[in-house]
Amino acid sequence: MSFPSTIAGLNQLPDDLKRDTYQKIIPIELVEMFNLRDDFRDSQGNNLLKLHCPPGSSDAEIALYPNKETQDPILFGHITDTIHGQLHILLYGMNDVNSTRYDVDRLDDGSKTGFGINQRNLEAEFLAFQAGLAPGQIYRGPHLFKESLRDFECFAISLGQELFFVEPLYYHVALVFKKYGFSYQSGKKFMNRIEQGFAQDGELIPLLDGSTPFRQPAAAHKIRLRSWAIHDNILGEPFTNVTMYKYIAQQPDRSCEVSIPW
Repeated sequence: MSFPSTIAGLNQLPDDLKRDTYQKIIPIELVEMFNLRDDFRDSQGNNLLKLHCPPGSSDAEIALYPNKETQDPILFGHITDTIHGQLHILLYGMNDVNSTRYDVDRLDDGSKTGFGINQRNLEAEFLAFQAGLAPGQIYRGPHLFKESLRDFECFAISLGQELFFVEPLYYHVALVFKKYGFSYQSGKKFMNRIEQGFAQDGELIPLLDGSTPFRQPAAAHKIRLRSWAIHDNILGEPFTNVTMYKYIAQQPDRSCEVSIPW
C-alpha cells in the first residue's frame, strides 16, 4: 500500500501516523525558539499540537501552542486538496507570542474580524500599523518564512507532490511569495493593475491623501504601506482572487526580485 498523496488520504491514516506526518510542516527553528519538546507536549503531557483533520475530510487545520495557557498559536494553518489532488494552502501564519498583541482579529465585544477582512478594529489596526506590522498581523512574526517554506516543501515531497498552491490574503503576502519563486495561477492582471496604480501618475496616487492613517503618500514606495492602503479599500474592492503556485525545490531567479522596499 503506497503512502497517501493528498490531504484526504492523510486524513484516513491512524492518528499517530497522521500527527507524525503533519508535524513535518513545523520548522525546527520555531521549535527551538519556544523550547518545545519533540513530541509537542508539555512536561505534564498536555498536547500543544492541535489538529483538525477527521477521516472523510479533505481539509487539515493545524495549530501549535507554546504552552497550554497561551491563547494564540505560534503556528497555524489550513490546507486542502485542489480538485486535481494537489496541495492548496488556504491559511498559514506564525506568531511571536512574546511580542505585543494587537487585537486586529476581534472587536471590543469579542466578535471575530477575519483578521480584518470581514470587519475592522480600526483602533487596533492603527496601533499595529504604527508598530510596523502589516495587515492581518496580531503579533510580530518570528521571521521564519524561508524555513517554513523549506519544511512545507519537504512535507509536500513526502506526499509525492511536485507543486502546491497558496492563497495570499494580502498584497504584501503575494509579493513575499513572488520573491521566493511563486508564480500566479490567477490574479496577475490584478497585481499588475495595482503596480500601475502606485506608479508615478498612477490612479491610486491622488488617493494617498492622508484622509485616513493608512493612506499616506509614502505608501507609493513601500510594500507594507501599500498593503495597508489596499486593506483600507483604496482600490474600491477587496484584495481577493489571487492564487499562486510553486514547483517544489525551484529556486527564485532574478525575475522574482521585488523592486520596491518593504
